[in-house]
Order: sequence, then C-alpha cells, then structure tokens
Amino acid sequence: MGRTAVVTGGVSGLGLATARRLADDDVTVVTLDISTDADVVVDITNSADVAAAAAQIGPVDILVNSAGIVGPNKPIWEITDAEWAQTLAVNVTGLFTVCRAFIPGMRARGWGRIVNFASMAGKDGNPRLGAYSASKAAVIGMTKSMGKELATSGVLVNAIAPAVFDTPMNATTAPDVLAHITGLIPMGRVGRAEEVAELVAWLASDKCSFSTGAVYDISGGRATY
Repeated sequence: MGRTAVVTGGVSGLGLATARRLADDDVTVVTLDISTDADVVVDITNSADVAAAAAQIGPVDILVNSAGIVGPNKPIWEITDAEWAQTLAVNVTGLFTVCRAFIPGMRARGWGRIVNFASMAGKDGNPRLGAYSASKAAVIGMTKSMGKELATSGVLVNAIAPAVFDTPMNATTAPDVLAHITGLIPMGRVGRAEEVAELVAWLASDKCSFSTGAVYDISGGRATY
C-alpha cells in the first residue's frame, strides 16, 4: 500500500527538495504552503484553516514540517513585537497546529513518521537572529516531547538541524550574517537541498525504526553537541 506525505513549505527550498525525494520513493506527496503553487494553499498560522486542510487531505502517513521564516535580522533589543510574534507564529505555533491536526490519524492507524525542521541556530544561537534561534530551539523541545508521548504508538517524531543551505529563504538573510554562519562550517561551504532531502527520506521510512525524539545535525561539521 502506498504512503501519503504532507510537506509544509513544500513548494521551494528544502521543502521542495524533500517533496521530490519522497516522490522518488513512490510516496504520494501533498504540499501545503501559502504559495498558490501548493497542492493545498493554507496559512499554517491559522488553526481553523489547518484543520480544514487536514480534513480535506484525509489520512497521511508522513508529515514533514519544513515551512518557516528567518524573521528579523537585528539584535534582540531592536526586534519589534510584531516581528517576534510573526516568527514564532510560523515556526513554532504553525508547526504545533499542523502536528495537532495530523497526529490523531497516525495514532489511529498505528504508524507514522514526523520530521520537523529545526536549525543549528536552535542549538547554538545565531547573532542577529534571536527570534529565529528561539523559535528553532522551541521546535527541538517540542520534537523531544512528542517523541516521548508517541514512543509506543508506532509514530516516530524526529527533527533535523541544518546549518546554512542554498535556498531562497537565505536570500533574505543579511550578507554579513550569512557570511558569519557559513564561516562556522568546517567543510567551508553551504549545504545542498538534496542533501537534506536524503536524510528526511530515511527518517520518513521504515528503515528508521528505533529513533524518536532525536535531533539529526546536517551541518558540514559545525555541530558541537
């Protein structure tokens, strides 16, 4: 029986690469995004819209939460209430809302794979990206909690923590910030989207069977713990 995956933020960057890689494994992929190019257009910060989208899509086996924004490029004391709220609304509350909508169906069927996109920023904290770093630390904490809550259900929940990747999202990152965080990578280069997609494909498969609540670094050697 073929499997179905929902990929949020699946029309560009790491989400698009993931959607294509899962399709190579004969997974039926449904993309969720605010872009009109998505299979289902939805703003994940709107819980009612997410619930409606989940009802429209029906049962899914795999959920990849890749939707996210970088947020403001400025010191923490210069971040406005609106900038802070928007970054956490997309990166944290949106991920929570999507998980809440799809997890019950996975539990009922006794199998599921959830892969959350965190970031090295959530572990190390990137300068001038305080809101983003805080939001990704929250994703890591949420992943660990869900992994424990679902550990005996057949639903595995893991996160990936990428360093810098060549994606449209990083086009909005200030050049000096981008240069700094790229300089932290011992391999001396940014990552390629297909490298992330390969890791996600394993985490979304039967081959991943004894790992949940974990964070997988994909950082070119930047990770320190």
